[in-house]
Amino acid sequence: MLTHALLAALAVFICFGGNYLTGQSMLERPLVVGLVTGLLMGDMRQGILMGASLEAIFLGNVNIGGVISAEPVTATAISTTFAITAGVSKGAALTLAIPIGMLAAFMVMFLKNVFFNIFAPVMDKITAEGSEAKLNVLQWGTWVFYYLIISSVTFAGILAGSGPVNAFVKNIPQPVMNGLNASGGLLPAVGFAMLMKLLWDNKLALYYLLGFVLTAYMKLPAVAVAAICVVICVAVAQNDMRLNKMAAEGVKNANQASNAHESKEAEEEDFFS
Repeated sequence: MLTHALLAALAVFICFGGNYLTGQSMLERPLVVGLVTGLLMGDMRQGILMGASLEAIFLGNVNIGGVISAEPVTATAISTTFAITAGVSKGAALTLAIPIGMLAAFMVMFLKNVFFNIFAPVMDKITAEGSEAKLNVLQWGTWVFYYLIISSVTFAGILAGSGPVNAFVKNIPQPVMNGLNASGGLLPAVGFAMLMKLLWDNKLALYYLLGFVLTAYMKLPAVAVAAICVVICVAVAQNDMRLNKMAAEGVKNANQASNAHESKEAEEEDFFS
């Protein structure tokens, strides 16, 4: 498991550190983390499936002010690694991702708000001195140090947890495992519900019901539903453009009529004066 732990830590470092290095490029999303982890573990298919499922779970999680949501990178890397290497079922691995993500979120907040604050006075001093070289060294050094710490947590968790997880899974009664699988299947619905709570609008209810009918009753795959949504979006956009064009022409015609009326009144005043 040493190799698997190193690969999982590398996946976290690439996705978590690379996300902010490239300007918030969404590399930290579970869909990408699962793909990278599965690719490094030699099972890209399972990585994509785990990433897609965890993306649905963490889709509505956002950090607002002091509210800490689950940290998806560590949770995805560890749960995907367990699912691929430890024989943990997909549903059980999804269920394990939630507490792992919460613990990782508290660790990230501690590092950001407490531990790395000790470097702030040093950075202020270097900035006051005007030493660009020292500032670059401190910036890149803290970046590497920060993401190495986060990656080391994944490394330690997999290395120390692989044996207990294997033993734990083997001794789980079948009814409990069935419950874990069932709860894992419900978690994506919870993620979508959290997202809908943030974005819900009565104007969107019609499209939500349409998607539900297409998926639940007509049994259309996600790609077909997405294609239908693209067609609807294009049709709505074209209709909006047409209405905006008509409104602009109406304003233009009204302005022309107003100008013509003002010109006529001015001519009458000039004539009688």
